[in-house]
Amino acid sequence: MDFGLEHRRSFVTGASRGLGRAIAETLAREGSEVIAIARNEERLHQLAQSAAQHGGVITPHVCDLSNPAAIDELAETLRSIDILVLNTGGPPPGNAADIPDETWSAQFESLFLSAIRLTRLALPGMKQRGFGRIIAIVSSGVIQPIPNLAISNALRLALVGWAKTLAGEVAAAGVTVNCLAPGRIATDRVAELDGARAKRESLTLDEVERQARAAIPTGRYGEAREFAAMAAFLASTQASYVTGSLVRVDGGMIRSV
Repeated sequence: MDFGLEHRRSFVTGASRGLGRAIAETLAREGSEVIAIARNEERLHQLAQSAAQHGGVITPHVCDLSNPAAIDELAETLRSIDILVLNTGGPPPGNAADIPDETWSAQFESLFLSAIRLTRLALPGMKQRGFGRIIAIVSSGVIQPIPNLAISNALRLALVGWAKTLAGEVAAAGVTVNCLAPGRIATDRVAELDGARAKRESLTLDEVERQARAAIPTGRYGEAREFAAMAAFLASTQASYVTGSLVRVDGGMIRSV
């Protein structure tokens, strides 16, 4: 299937590793010119070099999106963006009742307000051109809250509500807005969470992973490339009638309808 991404410009945040990196790589392979945003300069340049070896174009840009001024500096770039992938790193773990105000405030800036600010700058150009794709990467925790991840459960759910509202406002302009919810995808972030659970509950890492796989109908963790393939479809011209959706890529892990 031709996704129609040639000559489309993409902007992917959190692109230096994990899901963001896989999405940036996949979009580049599909012919999109990708601007990859993250804080780790070395990993971004490795990503760009890897893409170039396969004929893709990824331009790295180091930026801390928790800084509003840094986002403002991206205004000119964002005006020419067709595809905006809003992907943020995972917030620190913690119980809902124990997290201090300053942590909530900092994570609200990083996880939620950064997405709103980026979108606000990208939308005018999308509307003018009559084409836009906004994809927010959230978590299975927005459907079934994950223990000890209170910040992620709460703030990513707020992002889902915002995205659903925005979808209705911009659909007539040819702009779609969707959320992608990963289950247990084999990334560094999931490995870190598995390790933290093993330590917290005095389990071996093998036992934590075995229990996790047992709860997934496919019997395995997903691969980042599998998740990225769905992101590429939502970014495509073929997905023009898909908007306001929360799409799960979880191997059937979440059992609710």
